[in-house]
Amino acid sequence: MSNHLVQLFKRGPQWVLGFMSGTSLDGVDVALIQTDGERIHAFGKWITISYTSAQRQTLSTATKDALNWNWSGPRPKSFANAEKVMTIAHADAAKKLLEYWDGEKPVLAGFHGQTVLHSPPIEGQKGKTLQLGDGQLLANELGMPVVFDLRTADMEAGGQGAPLAPVYHTALLERAARERGDGEIGGVVLNLGGVANFTWQAEGYAPIAFDTGPGNGPIDEWIEKHGKGAFDENAKFALAGRVHEDKIEEWIKHPYFHAKPPKSLDRYDFSSEKLVSDMSLEDGAATLTAFSARTILHSIAQMPSRPNLVVATGGGRHNPMIMQYLSEEFGDALVDASVLGWRGDAVEAEAFAYLAARSVLDLPISFPETTGVEKPISGGQLVMPAR
Repeated sequence: MSNHLVQLFKRGPQWVLGFMSGTSLDGVDVALIQTDGERIHAFGKWITISYTSAQRQTLSTATKDALNWNWSGPRPKSFANAEKVMTIAHADAAKKLLEYWDGEKPVLAGFHGQTVLHSPPIEGQKGKTLQLGDGQLLANELGMPVVFDLRTADMEAGGQGAPLAPVYHTALLERAARERGDGEIGGVVLNLGGVANFTWQAEGYAPIAFDTGPGNGPIDEWIEKHGKGAFDENAKFALAGRVHEDKIEEWIKHPYFHAKPPKSLDRYDFSSEKLVSDMSLEDGAATLTAFSARTILHSIAQMPSRPNLVVATGGGRHNPMIMQYLSEEFGDALVDASVLGWRGDAVEAEAFAYLAARSVLDLPISFPETTGVEKPISGGQLVMPAR
């Protein structure tokens, strides 16, 4: 069947489903793109389906158990339940999307799974990563082939396992260049997720990408801890607080921010509990938000040249305080993804559709400049629906 898929893509671009469930545990993003594994030919529909409170609690329990487990001893029992719950939630989200899709049926799905633990390589030792998700169950539910477990091959080859979206970010920048008609491919695609990361590209250079530091994750965690919702809507609490500059100056000295890329983080490497537990709600929100923005600026400043275009994607672009910090540095070069006709909240889900197509075609999905792997490699496991 994988040969059949290869032949389909050789005939022309195909529609592919992609999924993302971020570390904020807010819900499932599912999106359709049309691709041949090289170019993005068209964007299809996309939706976000929020997790129910029960689903979210199940995933939260598994995440906490993973942090306590930390690869030592038997796997927590909560993993199996969480894996089934989130896989069915993904299937239900895709079925809902396809109800409103009147285009050609997708031939493939790219399934990221739910990251509960990520430990980058240390001092020559290979790293480990764990995304919960039952690829076979999803394939059975959808009745279509599914590519999943997209990070393991990279880590087995000595890579960071993250970020994986850069090859898709590059395809987006190439699409934008074609649409402009100038052929000049360059800029930064900034993903403001639970952990922030970006892809930098300029003519004459291989793309560079890495995790810049905490994104929305610690802010969301802090707001939820105080019973004020799942995130700081419109930066309400952050804008009412005082930024503790002395704390940020201390945190920015962390070795991570001065290590050369490629590099990656676990969502909980910089948690609100570690950073602002002694602050008020407002001051904690303000300081965490400023810290996220400063680490992004610090990281982009390390690039070989200043970008003329910075495209903000992900949930954090809805945070006016983060965007203000970025705007003060980049001015008109900073744009929301929608300005280029991209779907800013769907980019990560689209990326895993694109990666699935590349996986089937045995095209590389990770690279020395993005994950630190020795040479460009493909990855992912392909499963077919049970008959």
